[in-house]
Amino acid sequence: MLSSTLTVSTGARDVVYDLTRECEQFAAETEGDGLLHVFVPHATAGLAILETGAGSDDDLLSALQDLLPADDRWRHRHGTRGHGRSHVMPALVPPYATVPVLRGRLALGTWQSICLVDLNVDNHTRTIRLSLLADAS
Repeated sequence: MLSSTLTVSTGARDVVYDLTRECEQFAAETEGDGLLHVFVPHATAGLAILETGAGSDDDLLSALQDLLPADDRWRHRHGTRGHGRSHVMPALVPPYATVPVLRGRLALGTWQSICLVDLNVDNHTRTIRLSLLADAS
């Protein structure tokens, strides 16, 4: 199994951060088939596979804002106002995604991208683990 980590800076606002290019480069290290597993080891971030650049990423952030408002309702109360919502978000947007790899290329649909979803404005640095389980046959 090949494994590597990425470090990205997400900034001080809610963000959908496209990781597809980095995932494609990592998957290209094998010319065979397998599975790419992407994992974010943070309690306040998740991974989504969705279309980006046509409004879907902003729609996702709007939907999460509606479901998880940044207000004082949260019992988890440290950091910025509404920080507790960031700890609930991974139950809706999980911290992992798995994508097939065929001949060293991600088998994503035409408009699909692999994205980090981060609502935690208190932590701007995120680590993402990429693991490629290659077909042994």
